[in-house]
Amino acid sequence: MKKLVFMLMVVGLGTAANAQAWTGKGDQKIQLGLNAWGYGTGVTGTYDYGLNKLLSIGAGLNAYFDGYKDNDKDNRVFVFGRLNFHLQEALQLPEKWDIYPGVDLGVLGKDFGIGAHIGARYFFNDKVGVFAEVGNNGSLGVSFNL
Repeated sequence: MKKLVFMLMVVGLGTAANAQAWTGKGDQKIQLGLNAWGYGTGVTGTYDYGLNKLLSIGAGLNAYFDGYKDNDKDNRVFVFGRLNFHLQEALQLPEKWDIYPGVDLGVLGKDFGIGAHIGARYFFNDKVGVFAEVGNNGSLGVSFNL
């Protein structure tokens, strides 16, 4: 019971802090998560850098454990660049939320890979949040403000 009360207090204090999911120019995010579908199931890591209120560029790496393209072991890793369009201001979302469609362009093993996604982030406090992305790949995980 003490652990439950403690966890509720931590979550409550975390949500009371000022949390901004997207600030625009110079904003930096790191995301770590699990891939649920797409080129395979595995883990993902991405980095985004804000160019302005609307655009961010970044990079990512997906490592697949199972279900990779054509069952070819060379297709276990997707290294890519990404471009996101942040709609927080356009949709007048609360500061804790960010919705962003985007594109990925990179190399999947020996093949060229291209993808599209739409993602959402929700920040509990000024440092930590959660994200979900759906599209060619689907992923869920944790997002960090730098």
